[in-house]
Amino acid sequence: MKLIEVKDYQEMSKKAAEYIIDKVCHHPTITLGLATGGTPIGTYKILIEDYQKNGTSYQGVTVFNLDEYVGLTGENKNSYRYFMNEQLFNHIDIKKENTNIPRGDATDFQKECNRYEELLTKHGGINLQILGIGNNGHIGFNEPGTSFNSTTNIVNLAPSTIRANARFFNQPEEVPTKAITMGISTIMKSEEILLLVSGESKKEALSKLFNEEINENFPASVLKKHPCVTIIADKAAIADLKVHS
Repeated sequence: MKLIEVKDYQEMSKKAAEYIIDKVCHHPTITLGLATGGTPIGTYKILIEDYQKNGTSYQGVTVFNLDEYVGLTGENKNSYRYFMNEQLFNHIDIKKENTNIPRGDATDFQKECNRYEELLTKHGGINLQILGIGNNGHIGFNEPGTSFNSTTNIVNLAPSTIRANARFFNQPEEVPTKAITMGISTIMKSEEILLLVSGESKKEALSKLFNEEINENFPASVLKKHPCVTIIADKAAIADLKVHS
């Protein structure tokens, strides 16, 4: 794993955006794996600014998002489809038919998991996967204890994850308790992974990633097995690191 240390969230976002833009410019038909949540918002904002200023085109780019809440339609403001449209897709020239997110309103969720996994495989997989890391080490919505062999599946969200996501909802009872997520083995098939880590709340998770053994009770630890992982982390997040890479 390669660690790039930056000053703060803004610099992390800028570095990540520059990384993605460079990949898109050199590989206009790249397949990106994208993440939601608070961490990548700054990165997406800079991608939009670059598109408006420099015209970086995404017409040939295909996107597969990591996950979606079970029970929410794409029109629901708390769905990840809505999030991605608002935070990125509506503001660049990507073709909507090339933006893939699991359907949270599917009638048969196992069938939807199979469809998404097959679509990924048929497309040839992901070239660059953007990830965040949960406080408990989850990647995507793969909570502690998830098998490293897992493919796209339905997961029960951990109480800590539900609490962390509650800030995006009006009432705690509105927070979904299940999600569809790419599995760990699906994520690990990506050619390259870019992990974004920011803030004091993530310093314990980042320290565990570097200093503890590979263990399914800490899902992000599997990234040590991947041949091409770059981590962009700010000073607050690396505060507890004993080993730098």
